[in-house]
Amino acid sequence: MIAHECRYYQKLDNGDVECQLCPHHCHITDGKTGICHSRRNNGGMLVSEVYAKPCALAIDPVEKKPLYHFHPGTQCLSIACAGCNFRCLNCQNHDISQVAPSAVDHYELSPEAVVALCRKHKCPGIAYTYTEPLTYIEYITDTAKLAHEAGLWNILVTAGYICCKPLADLIPYLDAANIDLKSFSDAIYQRISGGHLQPVLDTILAMHDAGVWIEITNLIIPSINDDMDMIRQMCHWLVDHHLAEAPLHFSRFFPRYKMQDIPPTPLSTLQAAKHVAEEEGFKYVYLGNV
Repeated sequence: MIAHECRYYQKLDNGDVECQLCPHHCHITDGKTGICHSRRNNGGMLVSEVYAKPCALAIDPVEKKPLYHFHPGTQCLSIACAGCNFRCLNCQNHDISQVAPSAVDHYELSPEAVVALCRKHKCPGIAYTYTEPLTYIEYITDTAKLAHEAGLWNILVTAGYICCKPLADLIPYLDAANIDLKSFSDAIYQRISGGHLQPVLDTILAMHDAGVWIEITNLIIPSINDDMDMIRQMCHWLVDHHLAEAPLHFSRFFPRYKMQDIPPTPLSTLQAAKHVAEEEGFKYVYLGNV
């Protein structure tokens, strides 16, 4: 398959390029990839290494995303390509998100083929999930457009780390999203995930303002982001920005990847976080991985 040119980048001197998809703004020399592993400088042109090359396909209940208030009881075709623009130390899908696309097997599926597969299995929608779908935004956008034309809905499961322009281009084709809000501390974002908090908050507000159905997941990791004052600040900010009716999922941590030495989250911590969220005005709070 011919390499697919990316849509969000700027050509620089000496054949280098600057990716303008996410806040990393990776400066990429010829032959190299950005942080996500999947966007490569190919002779001065930024190309996607994963366009139409999903590494994972499955049919999932929509609740698994998790989305509890968006067409509950239905199924969706889940699709993922290799790569991620975060480096989370606790990544549960690191075998496909933290590796080069060449390190994993993949299918050859055009956007048209994805939509046809979804209809074949009588799924009412497609979920872009498992890794970080925003890193293959061109593939998502092309598929999501066709999905809408076919009467299917589109779900994005994301950490929300993206620049305003590409997000604005994608939003019209999104029906629902679960956004992983990892903490309410920029320092923790930098230390655990290699990114920043504010762009994620901007993504949440942009989607909400555009009418995309939003549910939010906060994975609580012992000794990392389990401070109840910080969780209260997070909940207060979300409610203050008109998200009190967005389902909030507090998820239980289990040892993963580079965080094998941290124990699972006590149930009492999750219950305390739920109490805080409800005190701050959240109407729908759920506990996950319990």
